[in-house]
Amino acid sequence: MYEYNTQGTCSTKIRFDIRDNKVYGLSFTDGCDGNLSGLSLLAEGMEAAELIKRLKGVRCGSKKTSCPDQLARALEKAVKAQS
Repeated sequence: MYEYNTQGTCSTKIRFDIRDNKVYGLSFTDGCDGNLSGLSLLAEGMEAAELIKRLKGVRCGSKKTSCPDQLARALEKAVKAQS
């Protein structure tokens, strides 16, 4: 299980597993429960590289990041650690 402490978002932590380059068990601590629960369901079993491609750079309002962007950053770090 990977854990990533977010920066600049309402959520404070992201947890997930990567098996066969796919994301499983994604969960967020704090943040917008409905949106993040939905994101977690959509990401289940999806290729980590595809999630990174789709979510990296997404912004929340005037913030320079968002929960989806933080997920992309967490996935990049986890994928790199597996290499």
